[in-house]
Amino acid sequence: MIEKPAFTEKKFIVTFLFVTSLFLLWGVAHSISDVLNKHFQNVLHLSKSQSGLIQFSVFGAYFFMSIPAGLFMKRFGYKNGVILGLLLFALGAFMFVPAADRVSFPFFRLALFVLGCGMATLETVAHPFVAALGHQGTSDRRINFSQSFNALGTMIGPALGSSLLLAGSGAAGDLASVKTLYTGIGIVLLAVVVAFAFVKVPAVTSAHGAEEAGDKEVTAQKAATAGNAAAAQAAAPAKKLFQYRHFVWAVIAQFFNVAAQAGTWGFFINYGHDVMGFTDASAANYMIVFMAMMALGRIAGTSLMKFVAPHKMLAAFAFGSMVMCCMVAQGWGWFSFSALLMINFFFSIMFPTIFSLGLKSLGAHTQQASSFISMGVVGGAFFPFVMGLVANHDVAKAYYLPVVCYFIIFLFGACLYRVKEL
Repeated sequence: MIEKPAFTEKKFIVTFLFVTSLFLLWGVAHSISDVLNKHFQNVLHLSKSQSGLIQFSVFGAYFFMSIPAGLFMKRFGYKNGVILGLLLFALGAFMFVPAADRVSFPFFRLALFVLGCGMATLETVAHPFVAALGHQGTSDRRINFSQSFNALGTMIGPALGSSLLLAGSGAAGDLASVKTLYTGIGIVLLAVVVAFAFVKVPAVTSAHGAEEAGDKEVTAQKAATAGNAAAAQAAAPAKKLFQYRHFVWAVIAQFFNVAAQAGTWGFFINYGHDVMGFTDASAANYMIVFMAMMALGRIAGTSLMKFVAPHKMLAAFAFGSMVMCCMVAQGWGWFSFSALLMINFFFSIMFPTIFSLGLKSLGAHTQQASSFISMGVVGGAFFPFVMGLVANHDVAKAYYLPVVCYFIIFLFGACLYRVKEL
């Protein structure tokens, strides 16, 4: 009888828990930006399409930073990559103070861009890092488990945003609450940097082939010298990265996945206000439930992956999202609003599962592949603006647009996930 691989190893537990906490941090930041979307509409008098540029600033940073972050990680290791990401994250948060003092939307967008660079670095590093903390056969479960804490972060974000930004009328002219919120975030991030500096990261072997010892990659030449032919072969794949079809489609699927996420999240509060008649603060409170559905979906998905292949789960959840979007677009009161909540349940496993499926069997290409898959997040930079153009007239009908995105993800989970060379 073949023994199933363990979820992780005892020596990795402290590191695994710490890296998992990073998923929570960028979950908080992403979901607060969706509250900022509505807050800036009120305070800075922006249209829905103009406020969609908030997501453009954050997700656009992924396009510019993912490749440099991957190169930095490959050169200096996982731990230093995490520290770099946290420092950029904190810098972007502190930049909200002068932006608020100047009441400048362009300055806010610059701060969001720097903050996004930090999050892009963390995501580029954290996913292969978590995948490396155990056997490849359980990497899907580990990444989905860590992403469950990202979902918890997305619940905390709207709660903070609702209480600090949208309390009362939600249309107060000053930005003092924005400064307070992001100064606090920056301080927390600096504290995490200090704590992680004292964490000793054990030597790890990439879950997808390449070895790392003490946060420094073992090259194919060293592996061959040691007589480890299998490790040498894994560390130096015969094909170039873009000759692996499943990786190319993972980048495409991630582009459309985050596009759908950014649009769906970005106009949630607008949907609650315009279609359901909620106040801004009440709609933000419902967003906590919205994010709780994602956490529930990730917990359920991680458990079901013990019995159901990850790619099948991905295809099924993508189909469920398509159906929910069509129901939301009808604007049928609580029936459609319940479907809107369910979108996040089905969305839950998509990001980590696409990521993990895209990294399969890439050996020494793993770190570079992680950069490109993270770069696919740039889809979230453009889609909210497009949805905003429709939402300016009818926010419900704007939810037809993500159906196209989820159809691409459905195809990836159904057939395009297979490890094949082009």
